[in-house]
Amino acid sequence: MVHLIAVFPFLAFVINILFGRRLRGASAWISIAASIGSFLLSVAAFQGLRSGQGSYNLGTWLTIHGVPLNFGVLVDPLSVMMLLVVTIVATLIKIYSVGYMRGDSRYSRYFAYISLFTASMLGLILSDNFVMLYIFWEGVGLCSYLLIAFWFERPAAARAGLKAFLTTRIGDTGFLIGIFLLFFATKNLHFDHLGAAIASAGPQEGLLIAAAILIFLGAIGKSAQFPLHVWLPDAMEGPTAVSALIHAATMVAAGVYLVARCYVLFMAYPVCLQVVAVIGAISALMAASIATVNNDIKRILAYSTISQLGLMMLGLGVGGYTAGTFHLMTHAFFKALLFLCAGSVIHALHTQDIRKMGGLLPHMKVTGWTLIIGMLAIAGVPPFSGFWSKDEILVQAWSGHPVLFGCAVLTSLLTAFYMSRLVFLVLFGKPRSEFHAHESPRTMSIPLMILAVLAVFSGFLGSPFLHHAFQKFIFFSPEHGGEGGEAHPLNYSIMLLSALISLAGIGLAYVLYIRQNKILPEGLRRMFTPLYKLLLNKYYIDEIYEAVIVKPCLAVCRWLSGFDCFVIDGLVNAAARFFQFLSLAVRPVQTGLIQNYVLIQVMGVVVLIVVLFFGIAGFSRVG
Repeated sequence: MVHLIAVFPFLAFVINILFGRRLRGASAWISIAASIGSFLLSVAAFQGLRSGQGSYNLGTWLTIHGVPLNFGVLVDPLSVMMLLVVTIVATLIKIYSVGYMRGDSRYSRYFAYISLFTASMLGLILSDNFVMLYIFWEGVGLCSYLLIAFWFERPAAARAGLKAFLTTRIGDTGFLIGIFLLFFATKNLHFDHLGAAIASAGPQEGLLIAAAILIFLGAIGKSAQFPLHVWLPDAMEGPTAVSALIHAATMVAAGVYLVARCYVLFMAYPVCLQVVAVIGAISALMAASIATVNNDIKRILAYSTISQLGLMMLGLGVGGYTAGTFHLMTHAFFKALLFLCAGSVIHALHTQDIRKMGGLLPHMKVTGWTLIIGMLAIAGVPPFSGFWSKDEILVQAWSGHPVLFGCAVLTSLLTAFYMSRLVFLVLFGKPRSEFHAHESPRTMSIPLMILAVLAVFSGFLGSPFLHHAFQKFIFFSPEHGGEGGEAHPLNYSIMLLSALISLAGIGLAYVLYIRQNKILPEGLRRMFTPLYKLLLNKYYIDEIYEAVIVKPCLAVCRWLSGFDCFVIDGLVNAAARFFQFLSLAVRPVQTGLIQNYVLIQVMGVVVLIVVLFFGIAGFSRVG
């Protein structure tokens, strides 16, 4: 029955895409009902796992060199945790979308696409082998393109969809090659047998390291990590509810899930874990620094997503399997909350520029207070959820990784600063433009309140107050990548440092944006002008790609286009003109008069007789 978790939203997609115009508003509730059904089945899967029920096969798909490849369903702590997170967030965001997308001309198509995405994501989680996972991985990528470019009549949205599709294709191609290399080395594609297959692979270390790095390249693309991070900020051109579901809470988390799912492969070769940790640290610090100067409310959250995903990768890379997956869960709730709050603000003000906002809290109390809760959670203020999961990463990085620990600490400080900056500029102070703000309808505000509750309390699952229940649940065994069955002893020094970092970032933002009451004090801007310009231009990475990759590729395409036009087409056209000339020469003979045809036949016979006669006579004389 677990496989029906992915079937329900797929059926909702089929119904909405075929009959959406007739169903109209009912298309939303069909999609919501499917997500609720998937959530209930996920709860049943959780209960079944606790009672000893687990993975099962649906049948053999094909056999490769004597190795069977099954249609299987993988039910373990990691997959069940992800099922619950995705179904909860998807259901709440679909309810939110009822109000947010009301009046859109493609209302039913939106819910069809978002249902297909949900089905693809759930199928990805349930896949028990690399081939099935890759199929659903591509489905998730397709849905991402469709939803980013949903308002395709806007050139910026169309370009963003294309950019996301092409950028993630780089990672997906690496992922596919990695799967091939892994199969060549181990003759295995099932996750359950991956550890044993690696152990019996023999002298294949180089091939397996290459496979792990290429598989991680797929995660880099999907999770928007450096250097393939450039697509995610532009993806904010899609509907805000899409940003909350796909580009904050679930799809971009697929890369982190992939690394966690293949953790036994990465653990077998420490150099692979080092690559994961370094890429995560670069992404976390780089994106957090860019967010400190950005003024678009959705793009700030987009860079925040890149940064937080980088922290998860850093946690996994330093051996913190439960730390990375724990932050994956808490981040899904508070980041979905933050994006939906941003959507509520945009819905009320029709602007995304935080410099034009201010003083919204009295007018939008539900949105305002839930936004504050989301900010406190992501900043890591105790006892909110982000504090407990971020603390796990810091504790893990503290053990033998001082540079990475420093990157995580600095990222945490910047996170608290830029999120406080966002909240202070949006909710407090005097309004900086004329607006008639109003609270969003209940279909939008109720999901905010539910997510706010989860942003507060979900972290307690990994806290000592509940005896580290999350760590005990998610733990597999040492061979599957867990650090151990027991939780780490509490490190009160790291906990205190984590809390002080969060409060320092909030305090700095308070001094600059509340006490100074300016968007950015001019003195600081003059003092740090080069750094400010560097961050404002996102380290010029897009410009570097434009100069090094895009323009040379376009130049080669133009040259090939000219070659095709003048050489290939020229040869074809020359052949056509030659036969056209021949046809013009022969055409006068075709008069349509029988007398002429008879005359030509008679003349031809005469010519043949003459040639034949003189030819025989000449041959006789020679003989």
